[in-house]
Amino acid sequence: MRIARLATADGTRTVRACADGTWIPIDDPFAAFAAGQPVTDAGEPVQGTLVAPCVPTVIVGIAQNGPDHAAPVQAWLKSPRTVTGPDATVTLRRDAGTTVAEAEVAVVIGRDTTGLTAETAHEYVLGITAVNDLSSPDRSVVDPRNFESKSGEGYTPLGPWIDTAIGLDDDVALRLLVDGDPVAETSAGRYPMSPRACLAYVAGWTTLGPGDVIMMGAPFSAAPIRPGVVVEVVVDEMRLRTEVI
Repeated sequence: MRIARLATADGTRTVRACADGTWIPIDDPFAAFAAGQPVTDAGEPVQGTLVAPCVPTVIVGIAQNGPDHAAPVQAWLKSPRTVTGPDATVTLRRDAGTTVAEAEVAVVIGRDTTGLTAETAHEYVLGITAVNDLSSPDRSVVDPRNFESKSGEGYTPLGPWIDTAIGLDDDVALRLLVDGDPVAETSAGRYPMSPRACLAYVAGWTTLGPGDVIMMGAPFSAAPIRPGVVVEVVVDEMRLRTEVI
C-alpha cells in the first residue's frame, strides 16, 4: 500500500493510492498497524497537494561507519521542523559553505519500538519512504554534533508516500539526479550495516513511536549542489523532487 498525506480544501487528509491514480482517505494507519488491523477507508476520493507523508516527533540520522569501525553505527538527531514535502522549494543557506544532497532510504516507524531487535525490526516498521538529507558538511569542522550542518530550513524533504510493501531486506534502487542528470546510482544493498542493525541500535538507546523516521545514510548517493537546480531522490518507484534556490 502507498500511504500519503494530501493538503485538501478541507484540511490535510491521510490517503492511500489507487491503481487509477486517485487517492482514497483512510483512517489512522498507525493505529491500525499497532492494533494489527488492516487500514480502513474513510470516504470518497479526494484531490489535493502531496505533503510530507508523516509528521515525525523524532528524526534519527545514521552514520554508516561499517563493521570495521569502533562504532559501526552512529546515530544523530535532526529537527523535525526541517521536514518538508515533495515538490517543495528550499532556500539553501549562503553562510554554511557547500550544500550536499544525500539520497537516502527513510524508515517510518509504525508503533512503539520497545522490544525491537534486529530479528523483529520489521514488526515495528510501517514502511519506507524517500528522503533528501540536505547537509552543510563544511560546518562539521566546528560542529561535530551535526546541529549546524543539518538544521537548514526545509533541509529534510520527505516523501512522496510511504510504501508498506518494501521490506527492510529489499535491495531497492537508490538514485540521485540533479536537473534530470543522474549523479549517483546505487542501492540499499550497499549499506555497510543493515537497516535491521541500525534500527536495533537506535531502539536500544531510545524509544521511537508512530511516524518517527530513521534516515539510513547515503551509500555513495551524495553530491554537492548549488542554488537554482532541481534535485530528485529516487527510491524504488518513489521520486522525491526538490527545487533549491
